[in-house]
Amino acid sequence: MSTQSTTPKSVIIVGGSLAGLMHALVFLSLPSPPKVRILERSPTALLHDQGAGVVAGNETQEFFAKYVRPGRDIAVTSPMRHYLNRKGDVMPETVKHQTQRMTSWDLLYHLLRRRVEGRESGHTQGLEMDDRPKAQYENGCTVTGIADEPEGARLTWTQHDRGEQSAIADLVIAADGASSTIRKLLSPTVERQYVGYVGWRGTCPETELSEAAREVFIERFTFYHTDGNQILGYVIPGRDGTLEPGKRLFNWVWYCNSANGSPEHEDLMTGNDGKRHAITLPVGAMKDSVWKKQQEYAAEILPPQFAEAVRKTEQPFVQAITDVISPQNSFMNGKVLLVGDSLAGFRPHTAASTGQAAFDALTLGQWMNGETTKEKYDEKVLEFAQRLQHHGVVLGERSQFGRHPFNG
Repeated sequence: MSTQSTTPKSVIIVGGSLAGLMHALVFLSLPSPPKVRILERSPTALLHDQGAGVVAGNETQEFFAKYVRPGRDIAVTSPMRHYLNRKGDVMPETVKHQTQRMTSWDLLYHLLRRRVEGRESGHTQGLEMDDRPKAQYENGCTVTGIADEPEGARLTWTQHDRGEQSAIADLVIAADGASSTIRKLLSPTVERQYVGYVGWRGTCPETELSEAAREVFIERFTFYHTDGNQILGYVIPGRDGTLEPGKRLFNWVWYCNSANGSPEHEDLMTGNDGKRHAITLPVGAMKDSVWKKQQEYAAEILPPQFAEAVRKTEQPFVQAITDVISPQNSFMNGKVLLVGDSLAGFRPHTAASTGQAAFDALTLGQWMNGETTKEKYDEKVLEFAQRLQHHGVVLGERSQFGRHPFNG
């Protein structure tokens, strides 16, 4: 690979979620696009979003406008953010008129899958197609090795229905998340570390909220802080990505301190099947006793509106909050690139994980189109990763282990 804008003839992307799909779409949009192959570990044809909300920041909006061109609005606009006190009253000194855009992982994913490999769904109705080539998207692929060879990077993997596989590509994009297998193979000393608290997440239909809850939640970015706890919420698109009022979802995220190795943490991260989950306790895996206890805790310490939203959530899930960042993004003389969470896993306080994927993909497009050099590409994506990763640590430590100025 040249350090300039030489387009690769073949690209393998490891990871078929948002970062992988964004990078695939950039390659497919080039004047002379390469053959793009996406290897996704999940054996199911479609990834499941677990109801996660996403703040659609500037980078995400720019990427979708330039490459996806959805022909529709993709986010709920919130013109205000504020904090509640324990009683559920808005703290006047915290009100900030600031427009933010809230969307869902699900909607972004389905729009990208349609553009990248032509898969239709309820989210993509009315989306006009274009003549860009499509990627080859393969499920059930578990990477086992990567090697530098004269003609490219050789990737080996096992596939659930085809056994061991191997292929050489001019360029390998590692978009396989914060626990990246590619990163482990290339930089085994870079480890993902649990930081002492978890994020509970869930959604409920906006119509199920009481009038008092709707008053502070609907088209607002709402927060509450107390020692060792932070909860926030906002409205996101509903079924099939609808933005129609009355059909949307209220999405909440609740950060709670949970000491690693403590009986409470072990109980939380052990699913109803007895399996100990390291990072994510997915929808349907939580023990009823754990969820009941958390709902009771919500009633004790949260403003009534947030406690209500927690109580009315039917499919909660939990993510252990972690830190990870690679000191470099480029390996094997530029034949392998780490992007998105594989390069740096941000704490979710930054609301920038999807933004990082979009930024990296946009910067890749600049390089591939000859608008910048490989060296500048590396510099830009590393600077973004380092700056936001550090910012997330600062926000998280203040939120969970410090004294937040708007503690309720």
